[in-house]
Amino acid sequence: MSDVRVTIQRDSEREERVVTTGTTAAELFPGERTVVAARVGGELKDLAYELKDGETVEPVQISSEDGLDILRHSTAHVMAQAVQELHPEAKLGIGPPVKDGFYYDFDVEKPFTPEDLKAIEKRMQEIQKRGQKFSRRVVTDEAAREELADEPYKLELIGIKGSASSDDGADVEVGGGELTIYDNLDPKTGELCWKDLCRGPHLPTTRFIPAFKLMRNAAAYWRGSERNPMLQRIYGTAWPTKDELKAHLEFLEEAAKRDHRRLGADLDLFSFPDEIGPGLAVFHPKGGVIRRAMEDYSRRRHEEEGYEFVYSPHATKGKLFEKSGHLDWYADGMYPPMQLDDGVDYYLKPMNCPMHNLIFDARGRSYRELPLRLFEFGTVYRYEKSGVVHGLTRSRGFTQDDAHIYCTREQMAEELDRTLTFVLNLLRDYGLTDFYLELSTKDPEKFVGSDETWEEATETLRQVAEKQGLPLVPDPGGAAFYGPKISVQARDAIGRTWQMSTIQLDFNLPERFDLEYTGPDGSKQRPVMIHRALFGSIERFFAVLLEHYAGAFPVWLAPVQAVGIPIGDTHIPYLQEFAAEARKKGLRVDVDASSDRMQKKIRNHQRAKVPFMIIVGDDDMNAGTVSFRYRDGSQENGIARDEAIAKLVDVVERRVQV
Repeated sequence: MSDVRVTIQRDSEREERVVTTGTTAAELFPGERTVVAARVGGELKDLAYELKDGETVEPVQISSEDGLDILRHSTAHVMAQAVQELHPEAKLGIGPPVKDGFYYDFDVEKPFTPEDLKAIEKRMQEIQKRGQKFSRRVVTDEAAREELADEPYKLELIGIKGSASSDDGADVEVGGGELTIYDNLDPKTGELCWKDLCRGPHLPTTRFIPAFKLMRNAAAYWRGSERNPMLQRIYGTAWPTKDELKAHLEFLEEAAKRDHRRLGADLDLFSFPDEIGPGLAVFHPKGGVIRRAMEDYSRRRHEEEGYEFVYSPHATKGKLFEKSGHLDWYADGMYPPMQLDDGVDYYLKPMNCPMHNLIFDARGRSYRELPLRLFEFGTVYRYEKSGVVHGLTRSRGFTQDDAHIYCTREQMAEELDRTLTFVLNLLRDYGLTDFYLELSTKDPEKFVGSDETWEEATETLRQVAEKQGLPLVPDPGGAAFYGPKISVQARDAIGRTWQMSTIQLDFNLPERFDLEYTGPDGSKQRPVMIHRALFGSIERFFAVLLEHYAGAFPVWLAPVQAVGIPIGDTHIPYLQEFAAEARKKGLRVDVDASSDRMQKKIRNHQRAKVPFMIIVGDDDMNAGTVSFRYRDGSQENGIARDEAIAKLVDVVERRVQV
């Protein structure tokens, strides 16, 4: 047998090794149970892959991002096998790995029940213990169609080979090259137990699946299109160890308690009436108070930063979005047109930027006016499929805190630096403090403008980001076609990451709108345009804060900042006087004059997460004092009325949590 020379790459260490022809990747890592695949020449391969001369091989650990995807994809196969063993009539859809888990879609006559999921999970455990081997097999299109003749959805995937999309998970099944089927084989006899059309790679055997759990099932359209059949989707999760699975389930339990949709209903903040439609929220009085406080503080800070406030309508002629290019590349995300004025198409606006450009272009501009910072709380409408609408975090109508900055090229670096600093400081004011930044750079296949302009802009953004001293994560090719972008990612109280603000350079719209200003020499020059959404949207930021604080907002944002609780009915007038004095100072203070017993009132307002309870009895009335009860149950007695109001005003002004 001839020799094969390979290089083993482990982080920065390289090892040259000579092996015989037919040696597999698995043989390079004997005894390393945490290695589940190999990256060969940049491509992920099964450990059964036979090495070729000159190849560089990197071990893929099960705990790595690639390793977790492989673990979860293999677990999805085990789940699909279990489903078809228990429900032979089930037809297979797609089963990709997703964040923290996996899913598989099935065409079945009836939705799966909780009892079905328990039985499927039990069968999966049996399959896992058998140690079935995942075996890759290359097939022709014709052979694949013959083998999978009873699987109509797989036949459709074979037909789209080469154009499968990652958006709907189809690319985990078929790519642009050869077709492959993965067989699950009995480890003792080698007999076929189950098979699936799949690109792989997969774990060596089912015994490499240490810990998993099925989570829930839901309806889902085939390949995400409402024009396609409705399938049943089962979600699951899989982890390298049982301890990690346990920790994840505990995390999900805590996240469920913080779910903004649940808290929004429990705290009477907002709702989504069926009569209005999916993804369209109404804010109740208490939610309206929080939202107004968020917006008012943002307005104040924007005024201090030199932004000018503008307003634009919710709908416009379609010609505007033709000019901006939105109808070319964003039509699927827009609502259908309304035909008005003798057949003229009008659209609900999905973005504010075209209208801001018209404001800039409404009259001649001088370099002396730049930078011009236009700001609007602008409500926009985007058509999201009903299956992806999710509370306030992904909705169909929402209000952006949208700014567009027009400056000279010489001002660009300073303006970007100033904008990013402002963004981070304002987010900190709302209580988010753990950030990292993401720099999205040019997609070589899809961009406008010159390479030199992109390089200059990208380097400027990189320097601006690095100046903040925060971790900077590259996102190569992730920029929109019209310019590079910085995204601010924030971690909440339980460690989840949320994309918050974006700062986006735009080389496209100033050209499309022929925006100009007069330079110092009298010549017409093109401004640099910066898009900036600080919260993303008010609704989404509301949801993030609601989950971050688990509903217990800091005093300055709380809908009710303090509630008066009388020990007896005779104390109600005294508390009402106190509340009236507090309201004159801008405080939101209520008095609970209900017939409930005092202890029930306390429990009710604890559940409502009111920061302060003002308790008054005979001693307080006689002394002109009140008692403070805090969220944690501690109490402070004998505080003079004026002092109590001053204390409330202080914690509101300092925006502290109590």
